[in-house]
Amino acid sequence: MSTTSTTGTAAVARAPEARAASGNLRAYLLHAAGRLGGAAISLFAVLVTSFFLFRIIPGDPVKAMTHGMPTSAEQLAALRRQFGLDQPMWQQFTDYCGNALTGDLGMSYQFHAPVGDLIAQKVPATLLLTGVAVVIYSSIGLWLGTRSAWRHGSLGDRLNTGVALTLWSVPAFWLGLLLIIVFAVGLGPIPGMFPTGGMESGNESGFAYVADVAHHMVLPVITLVAVGYAQTLLVMRSSLLDEMGGDYLTTARAKGLRDDAVRRRHAVPNALLPTVTMVFINLGHVAAGSILVETVFSWPGLGGLFYQALSVPDLPLVQGLFVVFAGAMILMNLLADLLYPLLDPRVGR
Repeated sequence: MSTTSTTGTAAVARAPEARAASGNLRAYLLHAAGRLGGAAISLFAVLVTSFFLFRIIPGDPVKAMTHGMPTSAEQLAALRRQFGLDQPMWQQFTDYCGNALTGDLGMSYQFHAPVGDLIAQKVPATLLLTGVAVVIYSSIGLWLGTRSAWRHGSLGDRLNTGVALTLWSVPAFWLGLLLIIVFAVGLGPIPGMFPTGGMESGNESGFAYVADVAHHMVLPVITLVAVGYAQTLLVMRSSLLDEMGGDYLTTARAKGLRDDAVRRRHAVPNALLPTVTMVFINLGHVAAGSILVETVFSWPGLGGLFYQALSVPDLPLVQGLFVVFAGAMILMNLLADLLYPLLDPRVGR
């Protein structure tokens, strides 16, 4: 009888915990469902925008493809029929949405190849360049932002903030051109030490090839890191400064925790939410790359491909790249939203 009573008491005691866990799971699932629905709506808006936005670009794609070649009006009309440009706008739109949802992004006008294949060929170069840059500047920005906020008002804080604000306001393409002039071409006593553009020299293999690619990456990575770390630093610094006046930090210090432990265990985790958004947005930029930086350094990635597509305009290629870029950002924002409740249980309730 005593054993039964004890078991029943334990079950009653565990019941509120089970209900709380069930409630938390239900709240998280509702939160996730809402975010997934929002992502789906955003993706549809991207499809609509990508179709209509690039059709207001001046220029006739068919005439651009046949530029410099003697082409009759009948041949131009045949090309328009081939690419579906003679169809009513609403039919072009429905065909485009239906094909995009099945993964068919169309055929490139200028390259005469599937858009999906062209994008797949350029993705590795973009992921290599921007992936390395994002890892470096996110790490530097988080570390320096934490240090600056924890010692706000010090000489180091003022120096870090001033440099970050300056670099954040500098256009990335201008900084890239400046680095090319100084360190690739050479300026005064400074010799040209790095290539002016491209990803490889074309005559290396094995370890020499890896070293050659790394040599070509130095200036574009420095350009992306210089601009990117500044934003991460300022966001992390601002978020941590907001947390530093919290009563829970005073309580932690009153318990005898050292200053470094208070920062690592309490202040930084609570200040991470805005920075998590920034990091995931930066990860979304990995797919998009940096169009201007890749163009300045002639990097054979998605950014350079987007610039080539705009110059025609190659509508299927431009639309496909726009969908990939925007889709990557939507996906990273969705992952950040799904991660929030795990970092802070108050989110999503």
